[in-house]
Amino acid sequence: MLSRRVRTSALTLATLVALGSTIWAQSIEVATINPGAAPTTHTLTITLKGTLGPVLSGPDPLGLNGKSGKITVMASEALSPTKHTATSATYTLPAGAITVTAGSNHFTTTSPSKMIVSLLSTADTLTLVVAGPDGLMATDTTFLKVGSWTAAVLKHPTTFKPTPQKLKSATTAGGPGCKLKYTIFGAATVLGFHGTGSNSATVDPLLADDDLDQ
Repeated sequence: MLSRRVRTSALTLATLVALGSTIWAQSIEVATINPGAAPTTHTLTITLKGTLGPVLSGPDPLGLNGKSGKITVMASEALSPTKHTATSATYTLPAGAITVTAGSNHFTTTSPSKMIVSLLSTADTLTLVVAGPDGLMATDTTFLKVGSWTAAVLKHPTTFKPTPQKLKSATTAGGPGCKLKYTIFGAATVLGFHGTGSNSATVDPLLADDDLDQ
């Protein structure tokens, strides 16, 4: 009876080792076939915070000039771009992925948003296109240092370096630098923005727990 139990335990152990080896081999194969694939259990968080202003164009009906502003973006590193070129990638983020605070105005998106990353010769840029309450539409443009992202960001969202970075305001509505354009009540306004930009990537605890349960 003892020998039978030993043989059964040994067989079970051998099966588990073989299964684990197969899964490990499949992971290597996927990574080899698609080296740009992102870990499915990581979430990228980008935080932009600072001060809005000056007014570069428009009437500023929300009175945001001189007020503090903060945008938090959460994106899965497993996302694939919905559109891309040799130097840019457009990602569609689900509802709830972006939270905006501008002065006394605060909201979390309830519809999909766009995140556009462009790798230019003068800067790496991050553009967020967001819909808010009462018909508000906002486009936030952030200029980061050249080379902040590697080309991998054109295949899936990933972190930029260094972090944090100092963000400099645009001086004209159509010129380089950080700015926020918002449209509400039929009026369009562009404000400069200066502050800091930072990001991090962490393991999604829900996905990690699911893996442990399997």
